[in-house]
Amino acid sequence: LLRIGPKEDFFHCSKCNLCLSLSLRGKHKCIENVSRQDCPICLEDIHTSRVGAHVLPCGHLLHRTCYEDMLKEGYRCPLCMHSALDMTRYWRQLDDEVAQTPMPTEYQNMMVEILCNDCNARSTVQFHLLGMKCKNCESYNTAQDGRCRLSLEEQ
Repeated sequence: LLRIGPKEDFFHCSKCNLCLSLSLRGKHKCIENVSRQDCPICLEDIHTSRVGAHVLPCGHLLHRTCYEDMLKEGYRCPLCMHSALDMTRYWRQLDDEVAQTPMPTEYQNMMVEILCNDCNARSTVQFHLLGMKCKNCESYNTAQDGRCRLSLEEQ
């Protein structure tokens, strides 16, 4: 894997089989031989590419240019759906929008089971058209995992 800069600024992760910036030491998620996989965006080899690689928080690799293009369309890793960057500021904005957007009467007491793509926790939350927030990590990067149902008081 090509790296740009002095050797002293990098370390080799034996499990991932790639050289990483010292700033990622102890902070990256190891995936065995991740550099030997193809980029999930362009499907070209990452290890032999002249284009630099970008390490996502989930540990997956993309070509840097593919990562930049991906961010124009979305924020999730194409392999595992984990957020590809820190979304905290956006989630706080979404908190405000949810608080200011009343649900139509027929949805006000609906509860739904969700799966969080960021922490893999499952929880039951109030349904909202703008998004459902994970109770565990407070991410809105969630997917509905089951049908909507009325709250217990209404059943």
